[in-house]
Amino acid sequence: MADPAVSFLLENLKQFVTYYAHLISGAENELQNLENELASLKAFLNDASNMRKKNELFKEIERQIREVVHYAEDTIDSCLIQAAATKAKNPISRLFSRKRITLAEEVQSLREQKVTSMVNKATNFGNNNISDGSGSSAEEEWTKMDKAAIRQDDIVGFHDQEEVLIGYLKEKKDELDVISIIGSPGQGKTTLALKIYRDERIKDEFDIRIWIDVSQDFNLDDLFHNIVEIVATSKDISNLSHTKNLAVKVHDCLEGVKFLLVLDDIWSVEAWKAIQRALPKKNNLGKVLITSRDDEVGKHANVNREPHKLRKLDDEECWQLLKLEVFGKQKQCPSELQSIGRYVASQCNGLPLKVLVMGGILFGQFGPARVMAANVEAWKNVAKDVRNYVESSVVSLSYKKMSDDLRECFLYLGVFPEDYKIRARTLTRLWIAEGFIQAKEGQSLEETAQKNLEDLISMNLVTVEKTYISTGEVKTCCVHDEIRTFCISKAAVREQNLFKEIKLTKEGVFDPKISGKEKYRRLCIHLHLAKFLSEKPVGLGVRSFLCFYREACTLDPELISFIPKSFKLLRVLDVMSTKLTEFPTKLSKLIHLRYITLSFQDLEFLPKSISELRFLQTLIVDTTKSTLRIEANIWNMFQLRHLITKASIKLVVQGESIDAGKDLQTLCSLSPEFCTDDVFNRARNLKKLGIRGPLNAKLDFNPLERLDHLENLKLLNDMFSGAARENPLRRLPQHNNFPRNLKKLTMSATYLDWRHMSTLGMVVTLQVLKLIDNAFTGDSWDVVPDGFRRLQFLLIASTDLVHWKASDHDEFPSLGCLVLNCEKLFEIPSGLARRNGLDIQWKQRQEMAGWI
Repeated sequence: MADPAVSFLLENLKQFVTYYAHLISGAENELQNLENELASLKAFLNDASNMRKKNELFKEIERQIREVVHYAEDTIDSCLIQAAATKAKNPISRLFSRKRITLAEEVQSLREQKVTSMVNKATNFGNNNISDGSGSSAEEEWTKMDKAAIRQDDIVGFHDQEEVLIGYLKEKKDELDVISIIGSPGQGKTTLALKIYRDERIKDEFDIRIWIDVSQDFNLDDLFHNIVEIVATSKDISNLSHTKNLAVKVHDCLEGVKFLLVLDDIWSVEAWKAIQRALPKKNNLGKVLITSRDDEVGKHANVNREPHKLRKLDDEECWQLLKLEVFGKQKQCPSELQSIGRYVASQCNGLPLKVLVMGGILFGQFGPARVMAANVEAWKNVAKDVRNYVESSVVSLSYKKMSDDLRECFLYLGVFPEDYKIRARTLTRLWIAEGFIQAKEGQSLEETAQKNLEDLISMNLVTVEKTYISTGEVKTCCVHDEIRTFCISKAAVREQNLFKEIKLTKEGVFDPKISGKEKYRRLCIHLHLAKFLSEKPVGLGVRSFLCFYREACTLDPELISFIPKSFKLLRVLDVMSTKLTEFPTKLSKLIHLRYITLSFQDLEFLPKSISELRFLQTLIVDTTKSTLRIEANIWNMFQLRHLITKASIKLVVQGESIDAGKDLQTLCSLSPEFCTDDVFNRARNLKKLGIRGPLNAKLDFNPLERLDHLENLKLLNDMFSGAARENPLRRLPQHNNFPRNLKKLTMSATYLDWRHMSTLGMVVTLQVLKLIDNAFTGDSWDVVPDGFRRLQFLLIASTDLVHWKASDHDEFPSLGCLVLNCEKLFEIPSGLARRNGLDIQWKQRQEMAGWI
């Protein structure tokens, strides 16, 4: 596959001609010639991808192509910005024509000086070095096994150590007791600590359990703040802005409490001492469990107890873990493969992380449909070099086996902070905006991106942190420290300077210093953003600016305005972790933006100017206001795929175009009066729709019927003045008037009578149903037989339901999970209570946050 940068630029050229025809008049021929030459480079890279081995000369050619492509991309994008600015200042066509000529000249110069010679060089190299052979064919995929479930089912080799540590945690002591787990990276410190933390005996032993990720770059204020947030009965801690005050509050909250505090991944003795001073030393009810790679940390943590040093797995344990990774609990390893597998396991140095990664490699080399001899040969090929793989880095091996587009996606994981919980949907949308995901026949961009994420998970390079309980899909994921370090180091040496993390040194200067001469394509900064922007950095080629604070911070509007001045070619701007007080109007100058996330205090409207962001794919706006008026004409943003906010959106509907809105997949949350034929004729391919507001007064269900692709619908009768109980939803549409592919329905504060549930029961496509905050009311629900035949997940929360009646026949035959928060409910139907395999979970109200 060709380098994603080439494919991305080719796609961009086609879009420029379509959407910016008024700016490129006179340059069409040169742009067409450029497109043809880039297509030649793409063909060369596609052919070269079949080479079994790529020598250094080829890698240099590849580097030069990437450099030329980035130069071409920056040249064209800069010309478009200049042309757009000129038109805005002076619409007189006679004067503007000069700028049109400049664009043609720029493209011609670009071709003559850079691109044409590169095409000739690549062609000559290809004629002499690339054969017609395509190399070995791709292995058959073994896709029927859920590898994520395999990894989470069991943990090998920790049982004895777990028992010892749980014994320590249950011991009575005269003062605060600290237990430390020490081990090298990848040895399983966090895995063991988490297993103990979740053990039922520990849950019963302690009144409060607290888990804190520390990591190398931790912020002491944030750490103390997080502890107080979990423990304090009063959440008003806004006046605790000083570290000393927060430390005192931590001490007071934990004093006299039977608590377990887990501090995961403490890097230094200094870090431990800074945290330790806030802990109540005389509280003999409390326990602290820490993990660290530094033996000195453990020794300083408790002078009266030796650190618990993780032992390595023995060869048999490595083999058991490897088998679990490749075959799961339900399948046996074929006898023909056992000796090879045992050998591979023995070469992993007893480190679980290396066993898991090698398991991912062997998993990919096993096909149950293939003849066994082919499997044996594939495993032997891995076993031949396993020692070198392990010693050099199993991650590097996985990296080398990746396609170009997957490699970019993998390295991109390094832009997130250490131990950061990455939202899967955020990650895949960023990949798309960055141009890493290419269109594939029969798949949406989102589906392709999701497949890439699943591939990285199956290779054990990404760890699933949390899944959606309703669907089992990945909600958040994370990356091991060693793997993140690999991504950062590879991104730094990779010739296109994939990304660069900006850090503040002890001397108070930013490293690296951004002066405009560097070739960094993406910048990520996770601390001291205000100081960084105040220094007015300049990044002429920077395409992404990413900021992932662990805790939200407020940013002055004047500072955020430096971003469009400093980084004029941005495609991605993610500053959701910073709170803004007003919309930065100059952001509309970033005409190449594809992805933007912003968070505001009391934002009421988005200005007309954002209509200029014609390439925008994802727009996410967080505001504390209940409604958000979008004065811009979003239908001018032809590529918009996701428009997301928790507020109720009020739109401007204007203009006529059969293509306007056709790519829109997510629209959350739309005010009910805008659920019209006009809107849904435009947004006809919606897959997810949220409707928020006074549903009874303003929602017309009829236009929803035309949304044939809609799979996820939310009906939220809230966020407005007045009690929702006084304005209940009067009715539901007939079951056959719901969108024909609806799979997931969420309802909140609709106050319907339980008899209306019979309508939902007849929606034959429905698989997930969430009823929250009195979606239905009344003390009795009589289930109508033969409904909900495909329903797999049902949640009922915050309702006055007392009696739930259903026959003992096969009601809810597909139901796999039932989640309840019904304080008055007497009992669930006996047929459900007795059903084998049904996961029934009772939740407290505070546990229901975020379920909408």
